Amino acid sequence: MDNEEKTKANNLDLCALRSPILLILICFAFFIPGLSTIPPVDRDESRYAQATSQMLETGDFVQIRFQDEPRNKKPIAIYWLQAASAALWGAPETRKIWPFRIPSLLGAIVSVLLTFSIGKRLFGERTGLLGAAFAAGSILLVMEAHLATTDAVLLATIMAAQGALSSLYMSRDQNESPGIGTFLTFWTAQAIGILVKGPVTPMISLLTIGCLAAADRDAGWLKRLRPLAGLAITATLVSPWMIAIGLATKGAFFRQAVVGDFLSKVATGQESHGFPPGFYLLLMPLTLWPASAVAGIAIFRAWKSRTAPAVRFCLAWILPAWIVFELVPTKLPHYILPLYPALCLLAAHTIVSSENGDAPGLDSRFVRSGYVMSQLVILLLGLGSLVLPWLLDHRFEPLGLIPAASAVCATLFSTWKFFKRRYIHAAVVTIVATALVLGPSLHWIAPGVNWFWLSRNVSNAAKLRAGKQVMLCSSGYHEPSLVFQLGTRTLLTSPDGAAIFLKNTPGAMALVDLTGDAEFKTEVKNLGLAVKPAGAFYGFNYSKGRTMMLRLYVSDKIMDQPEYK
Repeated sequence: MDNEEKTKANNLDLCALRSPILLILICFAFFIPGLSTIPPVDRDESRYAQATSQMLETGDFVQIRFQDEPRNKKPIAIYWLQAASAALWGAPETRKIWPFRIPSLLGAIVSVLLTFSIGKRLFGERTGLLGAAFAAGSILLVMEAHLATTDAVLLATIMAAQGALSSLYMSRDQNESPGIGTFLTFWTAQAIGILVKGPVTPMISLLTIGCLAAADRDAGWLKRLRPLAGLAITATLVSPWMIAIGLATKGAFFRQAVVGDFLSKVATGQESHGFPPGFYLLLMPLTLWPASAVAGIAIFRAWKSRTAPAVRFCLAWILPAWIVFELVPTKLPHYILPLYPALCLLAAHTIVSSENGDAPGLDSRFVRSGYVMSQLVILLLGLGSLVLPWLLDHRFEPLGLIPAASAVCATLFSTWKFFKRRYIHAAVVTIVATALVLGPSLHWIAPGVNWFWLSRNVSNAAKLRAGKQVMLCSSGYHEPSLVFQLGTRTLLTSPDGAAIFLKNTPGAMALVDLTGDAEFKTEVKNLGLAVKPAGAFYGFNYSKGRTMMLRLYVSDKIMDQPEYK
């Protein structure tokens, strides 16, 4: 190879890397701000982080516990990933939440890169790049990237499986067998997905396969997946922990996880999360933003061109699973996340094809009106960042001017570009503006609103008084974030239990909700115990949807420091 050929090869390598590098930078812009500043969120994130911390404390990496209670709801993979990250960064001792979020951050980045890979295969590089950028900026994925829960990692497994499936489907007319990489990717993704969140990854794959087979009236291409060998690989990867947890809990894990958690969610609205069909459609303008600005027309056009293999694959990915999620009584916003990358790709395909002249323009009055109305989402997000600190903490936050100004400018500029039929420019403007709105909001503004973070306020006060060795019981406020921030020994109890704990535990503190304050003081008097207040905390318990007044008490004997305000 001469020098000229080497130069061309190097240039091709750089071009191939350009889009993934750009996407990683976009991911950093959306996912890094707030990762270390947002306090532990109730309830799922703090439960996962606390259970992982206890694994590291006890050395038991098979059973899952929250304090003394078995947590037999989700499989083990996310706890292992969080444990590895927390051990690497020393988080169990520091009780910092951000190391537990690293697996979610990486899962979200991998999901975006796989969205690009799938989009490039289905529609071409420009569509893949724009669709992946839409996915990176989607409000729902941004939120999940900031939480130490299962969903961003689960999405990565689903994207890997769907990527392998799309490769098989798009080459179904070719006779050669898929590469070993495609085969292993699909079945390994199934195994990891099962270990992350049970049947969700296989469900998405099966619904996609079933819909494609029904639409094409041909399932012959599925033989190339080699199901028997693939299922053997999946079983080999999944069964060791399944056997271990079954023996350790004498089958209790499977009874509680399958019957108590999964089937109860399918049968009834669990944990006050029951909503009628249409719930996810109603949330889509917010949770899918910025792709939601053209999602409606994208789905309409996709249906009209559903005979195209690439479009058909995306529709088969979206429609059957969406119907299932809408019909299941228990609904949480993040359940629908596995379908958003496909929606982002269809939105990007609509924009790119319209700009290239391969499809009708988006200049009808109906489409333009919908686009203008969709800008309310970014306006509310941007202006909310300015208004929220004023309403809740009664203070002006100068940093709120950045998201507010970005939202207003983006609305005007992107609408102007859209009306000028510069659809890609309009999309880029909304993506950049969304990053400018969410970055300061997540990193500084939301964490700075003390009214939302009762556990952080209590934890800081307790540590200021007692140092790292805090012994605290809490009555009436039993949020997992309090346990995570103050340690496994934190006791969640009743008003009477709080008084007894204070008497029997030297140097302890008691946190009492206002509604139980009288009962606590009565029991204190009956026990002959002298206590004094050490702080009062007023804020919003978003898990219960109500404001709370909490009072911190210490025994009079140890009141040798000024009262914490």
